[in-house]
Amino acid sequence: MLSYRVMLDVPLPLVVFVSGLLAAHRREIGTRNGTRALTCWKQAVFTLAWFRDRPDIPRLGRGFGISQATAYRYKDEAAGVLAAKAPTLHDALDKAVEQGLPYLILDGTLISSDRCADKKTSRKGKEIDKWYSGKAHEPAGNVQALAAPRGIPLWVSDVLPGSTHDLTAARELVLPQARPYLGKLPVLADSGYEGAGAGVHVPVKKPARGELDIDTKTRNALLRSLRYQGERGFALMSQRWRAIQHVSLSPTTIGDIVKSALVLTQFEHKMIS
Repeated sequence: MLSYRVMLDVPLPLVVFVSGLLAAHRREIGTRNGTRALTCWKQAVFTLAWFRDRPDIPRLGRGFGISQATAYRYKDEAAGVLAAKAPTLHDALDKAVEQGLPYLILDGTLISSDRCADKKTSRKGKEIDKWYSGKAHEPAGNVQALAAPRGIPLWVSDVLPGSTHDLTAARELVLPQARPYLGKLPVLADSGYEGAGAGVHVPVKKPARGELDIDTKTRNALLRSLRYQGERGFALMSQRWRAIQHVSLSPTTIGDIVKSALVLTQFEHKMIS
């Protein structure tokens, strides 16, 4: 077998940040010095290498001199520590109001994953794969997000099965807590959120017969020109942190992985320290 060296293209302050979180976690759980296979620093580098390039975890672990089981355990531990740093929905909304943002952008995405054996009963009474997304035509998890007007992600939700519609996910994970803010902080969304209620602005669909009037067409165009930046939020995370492009683990882990990517993204955009 041959070995080779690679460069991890992440800034040094980010490694320091993740290493500090891991060190605090070890102190909290009472880890004794010298009892871990990797130092906090090396575990941080290992974790960032996985999030950045999504390599095979057993092979990545061998590069750090740890077993497959330890590699998975260290990755899961770091993802949990990072996810715990992610802002809550209330925190994100309060900060948006404090900063005087004129509006937020609500968007949902499907994170593809390996198949999960969970089943559920469809509206038609048939047993179907719970995590299979008819939209993506593969197993996936549905994650909702709020982004600032310039497209920087502010908050991401827990994961729901890929069979969940965006509006249903928003009604469960976003709207109950966001409703009190919508009077002063409107939310822009795509037509998949039609019916979300007051304060959530979506394009008006073309009627079955006839055309939209010029005022409505203009409103739709303006809304889309502002809302498209919301898609940039997921792109910032998924293109930078490739681990969320496809999760080759249980889809139930998608929530922590995406929240971890949010924290890493916000650190690099100087939103947290």
